[in-house]
Amino acid sequence: MIELADMKLFVQAVLSGSLSAAGRELGFSPAVGSKRMSRLEAALGTRLLQRSSRRLSLTEEGALYFERCQAILLDVANAEAELGQGQTAPRGLLRISSPVALGRHHLGPALATFASQYPGIQVQLSLSDDIVDVIEAGFDCVVRIGANTDSRLVARKLADNRRVVCAAPCYIARKGQPQTPAELGQHSCILMQQSSAMHTDWHFQSTDSKQQQTVRIHANWLTNNGEQAHDWAIAGLGLVRRSIWDVAPALANGSLVEVLPQWSSNSAPIQIMYPSRRYLPLRTRLFIDLLVEVFGNKVDEI
Repeated sequence: MIELADMKLFVQAVLSGSLSAAGRELGFSPAVGSKRMSRLEAALGTRLLQRSSRRLSLTEEGALYFERCQAILLDVANAEAELGQGQTAPRGLLRISSPVALGRHHLGPALATFASQYPGIQVQLSLSDDIVDVIEAGFDCVVRIGANTDSRLVARKLADNRRVVCAAPCYIARKGQPQTPAELGQHSCILMQQSSAMHTDWHFQSTDSKQQQTVRIHANWLTNNGEQAHDWAIAGLGLVRRSIWDVAPALANGSLVEVLPQWSSNSAPIQIMYPSRRYLPLRTRLFIDLLVEVFGNKVDEI
């Protein structure tokens, strides 16, 4: 008879991309995990996983069984939750990745509230402007600005978002304010991107006529860190394009001013992404619900 623990091991191995990582998550040694996986495949009479030294991949039969196992485990988890409602509390380690500025300004305070509500949960927040592989790095979820480009992840929008071009008042006083996107080429510009390329394209659409323009921006200042780009802009070194969520406080206190307000830059929604809608730990589901509430309440502040 197939044991539920073996099904859990199989599902966790697919989600984490590693049989040994799945074993650690569920309390099995690598040897026991491998033996249990072999026992499951033998009981089913088919190979579920193709194993290599670097990663696992599903066979055709494995992909079908994976969907069935997720549904079964979800039903079991829901039944246990209904029976134990009010008697159990979420626990375990919650691992999240986020861009630096967004994490410091919004996720950090939200996690402080979250941890006080659920003392059985430990939190690990990784702040980086790099795009991480959520599954390979073992994160429960990641908050990102922009579209979901990973088909393995489920995305839930937290808030609409627009990018604004802004600068310090001292820069505007010194260099003047551009009136059209084409004039950006005459200004000192700060770029925040992961590559070493000293140029990029900014896309704009006029708010009245819907006219579109694309401008090639050449960087005077380049960094892979959004907070550094923000600091350079406040210091008056040039124009920067940032998420409205990142610069709203600076715009409100006057340390930055928006330029080209009649031209909208391409939008990039804030989303939370996670490996699977099914078999989602309670701690992750609760955190997602909290972020939906947090960002929804902050919309009027932007």
